[in-house]
Amino acid sequence: MSPSLPVAVKPTGSSASQVKKESTTARFLGAGCAGIAELMVFHPVDTTAKRLMSNYGKITSAAQLNTVVFKDKANASVPGRFFSLFPGLGYAAAYKILQRVYKYGGQPFVRDYLAKNHGDSFDRSFGKGNGKAIMHATAGSLVGIGEIVLLPLDVLKIKRQTNPEAFRGRGLFKIIKDEGFGLYRGWGWTAARNAPGSFALFGGSAAAKEYFYKLSDYNKASWSQNFVASIAGASASLIVSAPLDVIKTRIQNRNFENPESGFRIVSNMARKEGFSSFFKGLTPKLLMTGPKLVFSFWLAQTLIPAFNKMM
Repeated sequence: MSPSLPVAVKPTGSSASQVKKESTTARFLGAGCAGIAELMVFHPVDTTAKRLMSNYGKITSAAQLNTVVFKDKANASVPGRFFSLFPGLGYAAAYKILQRVYKYGGQPFVRDYLAKNHGDSFDRSFGKGNGKAIMHATAGSLVGIGEIVLLPLDVLKIKRQTNPEAFRGRGLFKIIKDEGFGLYRGWGWTAARNAPGSFALFGGSAAAKEYFYKLSDYNKASWSQNFVASIAGASASLIVSAPLDVIKTRIQNRNFENPESGFRIVSNMARKEGFSSFFKGLTPKLLMTGPKLVFSFWLAQTLIPAFNKMM
C-alpha cells in the first residue's frame, strides 16, 4: 500500500537549534551501505544517462539511439550490449561510495555546526520550522560544494563511460602523473551545479518532513516517509541542476589533450543546439537517475538512524 500524504501547510515550529545527533559510525556506515547498494543496482543507468548527455545533435531514430547508448556494441547480442554499460566500474565504485559517505554522512556534521552556532539566526530569519528546513538545505549546499575534492574520480568514471579512447591504454597512475590538476578541469561548473542541487536535495527532503508529516525530529520518519521525502528532494535536485550537469559532463568527457572551456560549450550549445539542449538527458535522468538518487538517499536516511539505535 503506497504511503498517503497528510494535508499540512504549517511547519512544526521546532527550532533549528534542536536537531537529533547520530554517532559518527552510524552516519558513515549508513551512507556507505547506501552508496554500495546504489552502485550495484544503478551503474548501467548512470552510463546510459551520461552517454545521452554527451551526445551532440538530436536523436531522430531508434537506430541512432541504439548507437548513442551502446556505442561500438550497438549490433552486439543483448548480453553484449548490457555489459557494455559497465565501463569504469572500478572508478565508479571508488567515486560513488566515497561520494555518498562524504555527502550523506558529512551533511549532518555541517548541519550540527549550523544548529549549534547559527540555529537561532535561521529561526529569526525564516521562522521556526522554516528555518530548520532551510538550515538542512544550506548544510547540504555547503557539503555539495566541497564534493569537488572527489572530482578526479568522477572525471575518470565519465570518460570510461562516454569516451574510453581518451585513456589510450594508460593506467590510473600514469593518467594521474600525466594530467595532474587537469583532472580538476570543470571544478567551477561542478561546484556551481552541486550548490543548488544539494540545497534542493536536502531542502526538499526536509521540507517534506516538515510540512507533509509535521516531524519535529526528522530521524523519527518512517521508511515510507523517508521514501516520499527522498522523491521530493531528488526531483527538485535533478531539475535545478540539469543545465549545469550537461555542461559539466561535456567538459569532462573530452579527450585530455583537447579540452574545451565551459563558456565555449555554453556558447556553442546555445548557438547550435538551442535552449532545450541544456536539459538534454533530463527525462532519462528523472526516469532512471531519479530513482537511483531516491534509492540511495532514502536508504541513507533510513539506515543512519537505524544504525544509531543499534550502537
